[in-house]
Amino acid sequence: MDKKRRDILRSLAIAPLLLGSGNIFSNSLLTTDKVETKSKLKFSVNAFTFDKMLRSGEMDFYDMMEFAANLGLDAVDLTGYYFSTYPNIPDDKTLFQLKKKALELGLNITWTGVRNNFINPNKTARTSDIKLIEQWLDVSAKLGASIMRVFPGFKKHKGFTKDEVKDWMVADFKECAKYAEKTGVLLGMQHHNEFLYKADEVLDILKRVDSEWFGLILDVGSLRQGNPYKEIKKLAPYANYWFLKELVYVNGIPEQVNMKKIATILKKTNYRGYVSFESLTEGDPKEIVTRMFHDFNNAYN
Repeated sequence: MDKKRRDILRSLAIAPLLLGSGNIFSNSLLTTDKVETKSKLKFSVNAFTFDKMLRSGEMDFYDMMEFAANLGLDAVDLTGYYFSTYPNIPDDKTLFQLKKKALELGLNITWTGVRNNFINPNKTARTSDIKLIEQWLDVSAKLGASIMRVFPGFKKHKGFTKDEVKDWMVADFKECAKYAEKTGVLLGMQHHNEFLYKADEVLDILKRVDSEWFGLILDVGSLRQGNPYKEIKKLAPYANYWFLKELVYVNGIPEQVNMKKIATILKKTNYRGYVSFESLTEGDPKEIVTRMFHDFNNAYN
């Protein structure tokens, strides 16, 4: 891990995290005085938005790409479990056809994801999930994805304390991060309101894994204790990717996301990366994502 990021995580200071900010021209005649760089956002849509349609066959990844391109998004998130072979990996032909389609539409495939469970006390099951993550990191690299989503886990951990679970979770993530470095794909943890409920807990895991190849996917809809915007502010400087959903939860009660507050947080942290839209509510997901995209842009610009 680079010294700047390690110091940030160890102190848990709220300061912008700019990965890969080294100046490759530092020793050349092209070196100039430092200038203020405005944040530049790009936009994606997450496959889970179309969960029912993808599972029923009403839509496939190609349809999803067409929708994203027509809306004016920059990328798509292709979640692993919507591939017909999952949990087994797809063949190269399938992956490269998707990659080619994205190129034709002017899209990036920025993201893939699996459902792992590092809360499980069964070491054999967790080892199997580590192998799953490694295999799909290879898939991500072939697709050209820059980040792959993983979870802390889900279900109960009967007979073990939360601190004990965190210990083996950190060890498992460390092992996965080593493999992520080999593939050149960042491993991004989505906290997901299943085990890590508060921002401080999330930051503690990031700090303990202590790898530049292990990062954070900030899920605005999964901070459901207290004031979600305060929790989002804590996590924002460490986010490598954002999930923007239509609902946030104030003391566990859902309400419409305030796009202006989200936009303000993004600007203050000078975030330069992807914001991915994900709809979980009832209704036409295409209409919901379209509305979210336009509402966010109106709030941000």
